[in-house]
Amino acid sequence: MAKAKLSGNPSAQVIRALIQHKYKISIYSKYLTYALPAEVVELDLDAGRMVLEAQYNGRDIENYVSDGRLSFDIEALNASEPGEREVYSISNVAAKALKTDSSIYRLDCQLPGSVFLEENRGAVRIPFILGMQARVSVEVYPHELTIPGRLRNLSAGGCMVDIDIAESIAINVGLVIPGIAMEFPNGDRFFSEACIRHMRPFGNYGRAAVGLQFVNLTTAQLEALSQYVLEAEREAAYRTGSNAKVTSHSLLFIPGAKEKRILQREQQDRQKRARQSPMERGVLEIAHQLQIGLMYMKTREIFPEETLYDCTDALLYLVSQDRKAFLYALAFLRDEPDWVRHAIQVAGRLADMMLMRDPHTPHAREAVLGALLHTMGKPLLISEELPSLKVHMKPYQKEILKNHVASLRDKLQELKWFSSPVCQDVLENANERLDGSGYPARKRSSQLSEIVRLVSLLKIVNKLTHERNGIAPRPPLDAYRWVNEASAAFDKTVLVEYIQNYGLYPIGSLAKFSGGFLAWIVDINSKGVPVRVNVVKNLAFKDTNIDSILDTDDFAQIGKLEGVVNPADYGIPRVRSL
Repeated sequence: MAKAKLSGNPSAQVIRALIQHKYKISIYSKYLTYALPAEVVELDLDAGRMVLEAQYNGRDIENYVSDGRLSFDIEALNASEPGEREVYSISNVAAKALKTDSSIYRLDCQLPGSVFLEENRGAVRIPFILGMQARVSVEVYPHELTIPGRLRNLSAGGCMVDIDIAESIAINVGLVIPGIAMEFPNGDRFFSEACIRHMRPFGNYGRAAVGLQFVNLTTAQLEALSQYVLEAEREAAYRTGSNAKVTSHSLLFIPGAKEKRILQREQQDRQKRARQSPMERGVLEIAHQLQIGLMYMKTREIFPEETLYDCTDALLYLVSQDRKAFLYALAFLRDEPDWVRHAIQVAGRLADMMLMRDPHTPHAREAVLGALLHTMGKPLLISEELPSLKVHMKPYQKEILKNHVASLRDKLQELKWFSSPVCQDVLENANERLDGSGYPARKRSSQLSEIVRLVSLLKIVNKLTHERNGIAPRPPLDAYRWVNEASAAFDKTVLVEYIQNYGLYPIGSLAKFSGGFLAWIVDINSKGVPVRVNVVKNLAFKDTNIDSILDTDDFAQIGKLEGVVNPADYGIPRVRSL
């Protein structure tokens, strides 16, 4: 990001630099479970006056402008560096809300006169803005779980860290952690014990903001921290142009060789993410909102009903708009946490099959909500005994995880949210099997509804075709055979229906061709045979990637279809967008 100009209100100058790029503003409130999008319609650089415009259909706009104050994140994506995200957060800005239409509000804000804000404890908070950055590692459980992130502000009392929202499941407000390690671009490091003070969703790209307070600092640590705060203040002053005497970067923020290598790798990753299709972005947004919902349940003791129903409605909308593009986009969830990926893929196929059976079914919405929620009890079980859902679990950890249905049920009761009968049926019985071998209640066929029989089949096929706890995924045909042989546990007629709908080569699978090529299956015909693929690898040149769409007429270039393979066996990254 460009350096701000030396004049006027520093906060306004920073915002001006950000809104030169594609940007999003999210107004957040501790009283509500979703952020309010807004746009800048006026910005006075000298006076620091900013007017935001927001569309809001609710009746509680005062929850966003509480006591005449609002808080927001502004995120900008640099056009010259696709996917590079710059963030500026301001809290407790003086503001007035004026309703100008039935659902349009103008929010008149007076920006602070400095980018450096004084905290309640008297320390000065330095925002990391206009390209300032430092990496952090948050050690949650000693030798068990460490979460990577980025520093977003720093003071002598604590800091705010930006982490992947998927990692937030292991964090609770009030948790005292063994330590946070900060590494600045020049290689300098600082380490301290810390306590989690607050946590919230951060912007629009699947991130979480975590506030930490440094604790048990030694004299040496206090001196080092003081110096780092001073250097950060100097760097922010230089980048915002707020102090004419500061004419160069702080040495702390000049990248060393290690940082340059990391930045180069991150640039390549951002370029890949920038090619996401609208359908992929829609599916990933559902994944992010599902995790935001979990965060509110854990940290604020609120059931985010509106957020979760929005996820449900978005999923039903996407599958109705372009069914095959939706099925292909589900494969993009490979990089999401297993509990999220599994929930959305099962819910997505549940929506697909229910709507194919009856486009006007009145039960689809509640059944899909139940499918989205049914794995949420797993992250609620995270503890020192079960520090992560990513690890290869020991037997006692697997037993702990079997309590996820009861964990979610208890949490919903605690939050005083009561589901509909259809939603509750899916929530409580999705893991049951016809022969009584399921859990948690070991129910049998006569006790299981038609919807649960469908969900049970969808879950087992999804489980068998994805890597779980170190067990390699099965090709679809092997998974079908396994389920068929377990006919006492699963409804065979549903298995036949599934195969008829998705075939032996499901959309989103990676296929191997006799010419030594690997390709993602984009489309299949009525017989389940691929008719369109995205070729990504020629195994004769393993270090070279391809991105080429071929239709049936061109398949002779890559040979005959041999079968579905595991992407991990060939080092293939997640499915590419079209």
